[in-house]
Amino acid sequence: MAVPLQLRCYYFNVSRGLHLHVIGSASSNVFSSQALHQTVSIHSQPQAPFNFNFNLDDPTLPKFLELLKKVAHSSPQAEGLHLSGFQANRDLICSAIWALREEWKPALLAFKWNCHGNDEKVCNLMIWVLTTHGKFSTAWCIIRDMHRSSLSTRQAMLIMIDRYASANNSAKAIQTFNFMDKFRLTPDQEAFHALLTALSKYGNVEEAEEFMLVNKKLFPLNTESFNIILNGWCNITKDVYEAKRVWREMSKYCITPNATSYSYMISCFSNEGNLFDSLRLYDQMKKRGWIPGIEIYNSLVYVLTHENCLKEALRTIDKLKEQGLQPGSATFNSMILPLCEAGKLAGARIIFNTMVEENVSPTTETYHAFFEGTDYQGTLEFLTRMKDSGLGPNKDSFVIILAKFLKLKQPVNALKFWTEMKTYDVLPSCVHYRIMVEGLVTCRWFVKARDFYEEMVSNGCSADPKLNRLFQKEVLDSGDKGKQNVKKANSNKSMNILKNDKMK
Repeated sequence: MAVPLQLRCYYFNVSRGLHLHVIGSASSNVFSSQALHQTVSIHSQPQAPFNFNFNLDDPTLPKFLELLKKVAHSSPQAEGLHLSGFQANRDLICSAIWALREEWKPALLAFKWNCHGNDEKVCNLMIWVLTTHGKFSTAWCIIRDMHRSSLSTRQAMLIMIDRYASANNSAKAIQTFNFMDKFRLTPDQEAFHALLTALSKYGNVEEAEEFMLVNKKLFPLNTESFNIILNGWCNITKDVYEAKRVWREMSKYCITPNATSYSYMISCFSNEGNLFDSLRLYDQMKKRGWIPGIEIYNSLVYVLTHENCLKEALRTIDKLKEQGLQPGSATFNSMILPLCEAGKLAGARIIFNTMVEENVSPTTETYHAFFEGTDYQGTLEFLTRMKDSGLGPNKDSFVIILAKFLKLKQPVNALKFWTEMKTYDVLPSCVHYRIMVEGLVTCRWFVKARDFYEEMVSNGCSADPKLNRLFQKEVLDSGDKGKQNVKKANSNKSMNILKNDKMK
């Protein structure tokens, strides 16, 4: 089953709450949870780390960026820096690094421009950019320089841990944690939780759990540590079997679940469409004195709607209002998504209209849910609504639309929406091309598929071996069918000759 859209929002919100206790410092230099939470891939979250106030409207910034890009490709760079005579203050340097976050070379040049190696926050920002691009060796050089200059390297080390984990290098993330004492830092429990969070967040939940248990003498097991692991199995890998196992392990180690623990498990069961266990844990949670939050009600609304208990889902919304909570877009999405998935579009439209009437703004996820389930006219309608709301459509919107119509074996409609992309100023990406090529081949539109494939490669997308094999397979299959038809025709011809001979 697809991951509930409202659960993604839920996990994001709860994980932020969990992170509040995860990262910190034994010294006066505190690395806020928000800082680490934002140290994610620049392609998935375009937010600045460390709450920098970048001034991207600075009139001198465009000229500075142009100069940086020019010098970055020159040789030698140092001479270009010296001769330019450009004056840049700290704020401009930071804005330039952030503006160039997808081009690490000119960003590094901005960092070196006025030698801001003595500014801890600027160093951390540069380390984040470098490690996001996998330039860990260069980042380590900056950390060593910070250490020599007696700057705190705590944030920098936690960034390294997070970025190693994001690069699926759990061994290096753990090694960095163990290396903290080399920089006169204490790998305390807060840093320990930061490591567990980073490993779990990027899918290495098994490694995180093993590290937690191996180090239980140094870092005693507690609810917070188990919640990080539970979040990983429930949210990241979405493995309900492992989540149940960890829940039992908590009891084995005499660890008492808290509200966050119940939130993760209820959402996990909701995600699986397990209504019985979702309600069982909800009742158990209340008996233990924990007050359910909006996220838990959203999960219950989802699973009730998914299991065709629409009236009960609506009653749950009334109940959360009685608790002084207000249903938001995630709450209504919890009903709209399963209704669209089940093809109950009339019911989904009623919920959509109710959402608007209650002054709750639809989100991108709301419209994408309708794209999954509506027909050609309905898709056009919600594309227009999405545009009017100022939410897009974006590239992901057309990924959903194209894939849907090709799966339904409606290549004509898919081609129409390919043209619509230009109307909405959405440029086709390599992903769109691959969806079109594979879908058209499946629909046996070989000539059109080949045209798209050639256009895809000519536009800079790499050749796809999978698509090449798909073309070859279809050609071979077509050839075999042709031979079978010829053989069948020859066989029929022979039978007719024999029949005529007998008649004579």
